[in-house]
Amino acid sequence: MTRADFGLSMIVAPAFIMSKFFSFMTFGMAEYLFQAILLVLLVIFVQRFKFTYLLSFFTAVLYGIMLDGYLYLLSFLGEINIVVRISFYLVGLFTTSLGVAFMFHTYLSAEVYELFVKEATERFGWKLGVVKTTYDVMSFVLAVVMSFVFFGFGHFKGIGLGTLICALVNGKLISTFGSLLEKRYEFVDLFPLRKYF
Repeated sequence: MTRADFGLSMIVAPAFIMSKFFSFMTFGMAEYLFQAILLVLLVIFVQRFKFTYLLSFFTAVLYGIMLDGYLYLLSFLGEINIVVRISFYLVGLFTTSLGVAFMFHTYLSAEVYELFVKEATERFGWKLGVVKTTYDVMSFVLAVVMSFVFFGFGHFKGIGLGTLICALVNGKLISTFGSLLEKRYEFVDLFPLRKYF
């Protein structure tokens, strides 16, 4: 989705903007730095700390390293035409949605983005859909504000039509993939570790 340049998910847009403003920082580095800040805010917000929160940060670091690796490999393509850009965007949208659906079926720690929504929902008894929508809207607003502050009013860095499309369909895609996975597969714990997560 990054290489397609139609706008990123509102969730990762703030980290992308950080990477564009701070030239020493790769997108992957900005991802785990932003999620570290978000993790601190989560602990303050829910007023508790669990060891598994650190595992979520570890997941973020792995994701950041893989993101930088993929972007490096894709940089060898040079300029890409509109058909390839659209294909990249669609593949990115569907694979990230499928990946999140798979992650929700494990006890492993998701990235801090999903952890924030999960923990706030559990801590305060709020509805998941409301918390997720609120979180997505706040991420979008933050991305717009950061883009304007860092690059000037009216400059939407990392935000575009693709961001809007993602905001409209990502939740539905994740739940659809989740339902399809549940119909086709039975998810069982390989190890008795769920109580620690």
